[in-house]
Formats: sequence, C-alpha cells, structure tokens
Amino acid sequence: MNQEFKKELPLIGIVLIRFVYLATIWNSLPEIVPIHWNSKGEIDGWGNKFTLIVMLLMLPVLTYVILSLVAKIDPKKRMSLMGGKLYQLKFVLVLFMSILALFIVYSTKSQSTSSLSFVFIILGALFMVLGNYFKVIQPNYFIGIRTPWTLESQEVWKTTHLFAGKLWFIAGLIIILGSLIFDSSIFYKVFLTIVFSIAITPIAYSYLKYRSWKKKENL
Repeated sequence: MNQEFKKELPLIGIVLIRFVYLATIWNSLPEIVPIHWNSKGEIDGWGNKFTLIVMLLMLPVLTYVILSLVAKIDPKKRMSLMGGKLYQLKFVLVLFMSILALFIVYSTKSQSTSSLSFVFIILGALFMVLGNYFKVIQPNYFIGIRTPWTLESQEVWKTTHLFAGKLWFIAGLIIILGSLIFDSSIFYKVFLTIVFSIAITPIAYSYLKYRSWKKKENL
C-alpha cells in the first residue's frame, strides 16, 4: 500500500460512513421521504427514498472526486505548489459536506421540522475555514476567486484572495452568531444576503485591483 493511498484512507472513510448509516436505516425508511425544507424548517418537498442516494453522491463524493482531480489536470500545475494545504482543504471540505449529508439523512428519517440553525452553524464554520485557506490557494482554473482579472495577474490573485479570506471569515462568524441569536425563519433572508455579498464583493474587488495593477504596469 503506497503512501499516497494511505493518506486517502481517512477521506474515503468519511465519504463512506454516511452510506453505512443510510444502509442501517434503509429498511425503516418509508418509500416516500421528505427531501426539502422551507425557510421555516418545515417539510415542503417529498420524493422516493432512492433520491437520498443521489443527494449523498452530490455532496461529499463529488467534492472528493473534484478535489482529487484538480491538481492532476491543472494546466499550469500551480495547485501542486500548495503541498499539504491542498490535502487539508480537501479533507475539510469533504468532512463538512459529509456532516451536512448525514444531517439531511437524519432529518429525512425523523420527518420532523429541520433545524436550520444547525445548517447555518455548519455553513458559517465552513465559510470561516475556507476564508482561512484562501491565502494559500495558488492561481488555478478550478477553485478560488476565478475571474478574468485574478487569472491575468498573480498579484491581483493574491490580493483578492487575502481580501476575500478576511471577508469570508467575518461573514462565517456573523452567520454563526446570527443563527444562535435570531429565529432561523427570520435569519434565512439575512443568510442569503450575506452569501450573495461574499460571492459578488470579491469579484468587484478583483476588477478594481486589476485596473490598479494595469495602471502601474503601463507607467
């Protein structure tokens, strides 16, 4: 067993654990199960229980596969410069997605009002962790703030990701605190506003930084 495969075993275990959990409760699940909840945490969508398998595949499995491939197919081979940080990022993302998938399965089994506060806390923590990793992501076409302006200049890439990292960390902290203070049905719209803001703001920032960088280049 080579060293590279040994490193992947914990990740593979995390990916498989929720399938084990699903297998143990499969026979106790009704044929029609809840698969969607509204902003109040109430069930508003139903589907065949086989839908759960697809939902589980869409979260951690795809995350694991994509992050396992990006370093190998990156045409500029910059992802490999991240070294162990890339593995850590993959581990964190797969772990968070697995926790979210397990929560979905648990909520489906109980068929009760889903606790959106828990989801907000998980996502807030994820934003904080990702924000912390932004500063080590090397220019690439797959992950990070990939705009025409960050991909054009390594300086713009670096400054944009330093800014976005701080923004995402603060946003994640606000989401966690907000979910603990406010009712989830009220905080839902605030959450969407925060997510929209941290997605759009770094894009605008990268454009402004690119213009500034271009002016210096032309002097």
